Amino acid sequence: MHEIIVNLHMHTRYSDGSGLHRDIASAALRAGLDAVIVTDHNVLVKDFEGYHRDGSKRVLMLIGQEVHDQARTPQRNHLLIFGAQRDLSTLADEPQTLIHAVRDAGGICFLAHPYDPEAPLVHETNIDWVNWEVTGYTGIELWNHFSEFKLVVTSWGRAIFHAIFPKFYGRGPIPGTLQKWDELLASGKRVAAIGGSDAHAWPYRLGPIQRILFPYDFHFSALNTHLLVAEPLDGDSNLDGRRILEALGLGRGWIGYDLIAPTRGFRFSAQGREHHAVMGEELPLNSSVTLQGKFPGEAEVWLLRNGQPVQKWKRAERFSYTARESGVYRVEAYRRYLGARRGWIFSNPIYVK
Repeated sequence: MHEIIVNLHMHTRYSDGSGLHRDIASAALRAGLDAVIVTDHNVLVKDFEGYHRDGSKRVLMLIGQEVHDQARTPQRNHLLIFGAQRDLSTLADEPQTLIHAVRDAGGICFLAHPYDPEAPLVHETNIDWVNWEVTGYTGIELWNHFSEFKLVVTSWGRAIFHAIFPKFYGRGPIPGTLQKWDELLASGKRVAAIGGSDAHAWPYRLGPIQRILFPYDFHFSALNTHLLVAEPLDGDSNLDGRRILEALGLGRGWIGYDLIAPTRGFRFSAQGREHHAVMGEELPLNSSVTLQGKFPGEAEVWLLRNGQPVQKWKRAERFSYTARESGVYRVEAYRRYLGARRGWIFSNPIYVK
């Protein structure tokens, strides 16, 4: 398996971002990303899809959508759509119909920021996902980097501090989202998890002071989705795009908060009597399965089964655990950064049947 780094969920001037597609590509090249997925609200701008290059560097830009019902108040039920190849925003008022249409168009979809609180101080409303009876979606956006900011803007002093020093606000997925994901997994659903920047690169002006809040460069150095693909990306944009979407759809990877320390090189796998599995895959129990984890640095590590902790390692770079029960196993890792305990790695699960 070959590891690639993808940053997804971002906006340009075609919706409510301030940058152009070339700005995103330039920032992604500086960050050393392998791919980005642009998801403007209710519009599909395909002209910029493909590889963008700077000398020997290249980054693949894929174009998706973030679709929601603009006539709804508040505007909840945002859906991230990748690979559908056509504009589906006209179906935004019926989430189940929209999800079916994504599948029919050959795409995959993720419930965006499922728990996204209001922030009255900055006039941000609650935009949770509320239609949980829907089926057929690929997964959820487990960690939305921008949604976290809404949790800390409880006063103007805190808002200004974290806007100027955004490295301080990231802690991990919103607890409600993490709990909901575990509930879905424990119920038998296959639900892949991704991490989204929700980058807008918002311009801010106060008299003569001008500043871009949360620029693309910041987001691309912070929260990324790492994927394992069967073959390395070879420069064919169509083929490489399909490889990325396949890995996203299977949940073959993890969410890495690379701002703390690079998460490249993390692995979580399972070995049974006759079968081997990586994140997003399943294998039979056959009396016992050995779960193994490897980290690119020491961390506080938790192994969870069906959302419940089964083992903790206070400081570990590797672990091995013998699983004698079926269930959905996943890994969380934490490190201290800027004086606080912060989420570092959240793996997709391995399904032991």
